[in-house]
Order: sequence, then C-alpha cells, then structure tokens
Amino acid sequence: MMMRNLLLYLRYDGSAYHGWQVQENAVTVQQTLQDAIEAVFGARLPVTGCSRTDAGVHARTFCVNFRTDSAIACERVPYALNAHLPDDIGVYACRVVPDDFHARYSCVSKRYVYVIRNSPFRDPFAVGRATTVPFPLDENMLHRQAQAFLGTHDFAAFAAAGGSVEDTVRTVSDACVRREGETVLFEVQADGFLYHMVRIMVGTLLDIASGKLPQGCIPQILASLDRSRAGVTAPPQGLYLQSVQYDFRDVE
Repeated sequence: MMMRNLLLYLRYDGSAYHGWQVQENAVTVQQTLQDAIEAVFGARLPVTGCSRTDAGVHARTFCVNFRTDSAIACERVPYALNAHLPDDIGVYACRVVPDDFHARYSCVSKRYVYVIRNSPFRDPFAVGRATTVPFPLDENMLHRQAQAFLGTHDFAAFAAAGGSVEDTVRTVSDACVRREGETVLFEVQADGFLYHMVRIMVGTLLDIASGKLPQGCIPQILASLDRSRAGVTAPPQGLYLQSVQYDFRDVE
C-alpha cells in the first residue's frame, strides 16, 4: 500500500495529563493518542505534534501528523480513534497532507487564549479551566498595555529557562484583552512561541494590573532581554491553544 502522511485535528482538556510530549512515569496526551492509533492502525506509529503544551494546558485545536500505509478512509479515522480515546481527548478531522508536511515546522502561526475568571468568588465549574483573579481588572487598560507585544521583537525576557531554542525573536500579529462578563480573555497570535511565553505575558499584565509593575513597562522589559524584569509565570490551567494555521485552508 502507498504510504500516506495524515494530519489529525483534535481537542483536549489537559487537566489529567502531564502535557503533550511522552514522558516516563507520567500520562501524556501524545502517549494516549498513540495508544489509540496503535489500536486502530495495528502499529505504534511515531506522532508529531504542533506544539509542546505543558501539564494542565488545554487545546481547542491541536494538530498532529503521522505516516501510515493503511487504506482506512480519512473520514473514518476520527470515528475510529475516538472509540479508543478517553472523553477528554477528541479527534474531529483528518486529511492527507504532502509527504514533507510537519505539524510543527510547517505551521505558519498559532493563536493562544488565556482565560481569567475575574471574581472574588470561586466557581467550581472553572476549576482547572481558568485562573481566578479576585481583584477587579481593567480590561481596557490591559488591552492598551498588550499592544506593546505587537510586531517583531526579541522575546528573551518572556521565555522561561529550560527552552531549547536559540533564536528568541518572534513576530506577534495580534494581542488583545477583552471581557465577557466575569471572564477576561487574553488572546495572542504569533509565528511561534517560546517556553512559557504566553504565561509570562499574562503574568506581566496581571502584575501591571496589581501595581507590582508600572503601566507602559513592556517595551522596556522587551528591550532588557532579562527574564527577571518581566512578571510572574501565570498558572497553566487558564491557557488554551486556540488555533493552528498552515498555508492551506484550515479545517473549521
């Protein structure tokens, strides 16, 4: 049979997983997906993910590719895999892509959303799915601060230690803060993200909101290239990989 390169689109709640990538002595999304692929395709196939999400981080869209000589039709693949996946992971599309397609390196841009529950009262339904901030947030002020992230910058000050990349320059095409009732959302799109970059962006905005950092400080933090100048790293539970863009029409 001819070898095909298949691209999967999936969603997952990351609460029960130690991130995407396979780890020893820890349950991960990649391992769980590979178990399902093995059950359907009869072999433990290498799977390439579009990102390396951390423990507790969620994805409304996550893309993976793998190669198989199986003739199973693409439209049947999501149904077959979902029959072997737990309820917190769901495949919703499959397509054949060129042989040189790589879920991570072929990516044009990614969009993340960070969900903040802005209330002094605990919401049991938000536990593990949002970060609670009890003091009032001025979303309009935070939106103005976030505009400093736009453009091409060296984001070394917004990268946690432990990342493997040497080039810390990224281009942010969109950054916004908006409110929906008691929920404040930070959305950011870029051609790539550094280790903990979005969570440090959010932590910096929250430190500005609390007065720990002054308004207008983000350009100086970027210029410093110094991680210690930026804010705290926000918790992972509020972070969602929202969408992944390639140079072909995306699956809605």
